[in-house]
Amino acid sequence: MPRWQNWSVIDARRLRTLRAVADHRTVTAAAAALYLTPSAVSQQLAALEQETGHHLLAREGRGVRLTAAGEILLGHADVVLAQLERAEADLAAYSAGVSGEVTVASFATAIASVLAPAVGLLAGRAPGVRLKVLDAEGDASLPMVLDGRADLAVAVEYRGAPRADDARLTRVPLYAEPFEAVLPLGHRLAAESGPLAVASLADEPWIGPYPGNPCHDVVLLACEHAGFQPRLLHSSDDFRAVVALASAGLGVALVPRSALRGVDLGEVAVRPVDSELATRRVFAAVRAGADGHPLVRPVLDSLAEAAAAGA
Repeated sequence: MPRWQNWSVIDARRLRTLRAVADHRTVTAAAAALYLTPSAVSQQLAALEQETGHHLLAREGRGVRLTAAGEILLGHADVVLAQLERAEADLAAYSAGVSGEVTVASFATAIASVLAPAVGLLAGRAPGVRLKVLDAEGDASLPMVLDGRADLAVAVEYRGAPRADDARLTRVPLYAEPFEAVLPLGHRLAAESGPLAVASLADEPWIGPYPGNPCHDVVLLACEHAGFQPRLLHSSDDFRAVVALASAGLGVALVPRSALRGVDLGEVAVRPVDSELATRRVFAAVRAGADGHPLVRPVLDSLAEAAAAGA
């Protein structure tokens, strides 16, 4: 008799656990993301191996990796979990009266420029939907959605991000905004007009976000394309601090245009740059299958409308 005929029904919770371990590479990190104990995660994985009759994980240094059988099951798990999200959305749509809470993880600039304006639109579109907003850097919000800590993320492209065709997520593009050069007011290039060549800043001291911040990746990519590695001497994830340091003459920076709104620019010069790579691409993302949920759909539509109005 083929092995599969002896399988019991696989618990979807165990598939979610397998996905979390694949994402986080250690049982401890997966347990933290799932709000479980490491022993509970280990028990679920052991049960899943018993159900399937295959070893799904192998030790690798201090972490774990999926075996070939584990990778096969993971591909099916993504499809199953997405379909369960669709089933939940359909059942929620079937039940009348759309009312409930949606947790949104977003970075601070998008909260101000898109998410806050979307709240007013949402009140008219779906007054029963309540938002719970979590301030999260652009590289933190997608893992929060995948782990179930948030229903929706407003995120940006960054190195190491899930690919645009990742089967676990559904994306809705919101907006793209350029980065602009911020120079001390007395800088030799401050008074020039027209786009500034990023390459002309190769020898300057730089101010920028910490590694891991998606904006750090954009700055590095634009500079690398211009033929140099920026000398990042000063670091802050707060763009108000970045501008303040530039105004004090400590260096130059590339800053997303929307992050400059409401910031005191009296002692700096702001110039457009010649690099199309110096662009922040912002999108909303939900778990695959959840985009049709009657609580989530109006939030996505309101975000898209607010982004279009602010473009």
